[in-house]
This record gives sequence, C-alpha cells and structure tokens, in this order.
Amino acid sequence: MNERAMSSKILILNGPNLNMLGTREVEIYGKDTLAEIEAKVRVRADEYVMEIDFRQSNSEAELVEWIQQSRDVFGGIIVNAGAYTHTSIAILDALKMVDMPIIEVHLSNIFGRETFRKVSYISCAATGLIAGFGSTGYLLALEAINDLTEAEN
Repeated sequence: MNERAMSSKILILNGPNLNMLGTREVEIYGKDTLAEIEAKVRVRADEYVMEIDFRQSNSEAELVEWIQQSRDVFGGIIVNAGAYTHTSIAILDALKMVDMPIIEVHLSNIFGRETFRKVSYISCAATGLIAGFGSTGYLLALEAINDLTEAEN
C-alpha cells in the first residue's frame, strides 16, 4: 500500500465501557452514544477524504492485537483507551511499536478527576492529547491527525 493511501486510513480505538456511552454517567461522559460519535466522525472524515476504522473492545488483549496489526495498514491512530489509559503498559508498549501519529482522546478532563485518572500510560506514546471536550474531542483528534498526516506527505 502506498504511503498516501495509508495516511488517509485512520484507526479509531475505544476501550472498555465506552460501548455504554449515552447511558453511563452522562453528567461526566455526555449523552452521545458511541454509535452517534462514530457517525459524527464519519461525516468529518468524509470532509477530509479519510477512511476510518472505528472499533471498540472491552478486552485489553484485543486492543493490543488491533494496534499491532495497524502497522502497515493505517496512517494514524486515535485512541480512547478508557480505564486502560491508567493501567495498561501492554497498550503503551503496542503503541510504541507503531510509527505513526497517535492522538489520545478522553471525553472528560482526566486531570480534573480522581487522582488515579491523572496518570496516563498512553500519553508516553501519544503525539498529542485531547481531553475534556466530550464527543467533540474525537472531531478535534481527527483534525489533528489530518494535519499531521498531511504534513508528513
């Protein structure tokens, strides 16, 4: 696959419990479901002429496998690892193996919450971090990935 085609394919990964958005702690995470967020992201991706692969798993192992498989297929990763953000060295190590822009996204401002949420293992591998803007954070991340991949080409 050529570099331009790869750079226009973006992997968007969502970790545990994000499948429950819209019903789970809406005062923190908002009313949008993950399907609604995906729909908004797809509209924006079309504007950028980008192809996205939007996935969610409650399994740390599955997230690690998806990251490992992304190496020669995608030009960037947007990741909301959910609770694994604060616990998973395995996801960090997988992200460190890929050579592409990585944008970490959080719906809430993790730095304004409980002490344990202020630590992000994912940030060690991320190109950038977007937190606290609710579902808009995914759109901001897509814009950032678009800018980064265009700059690389």
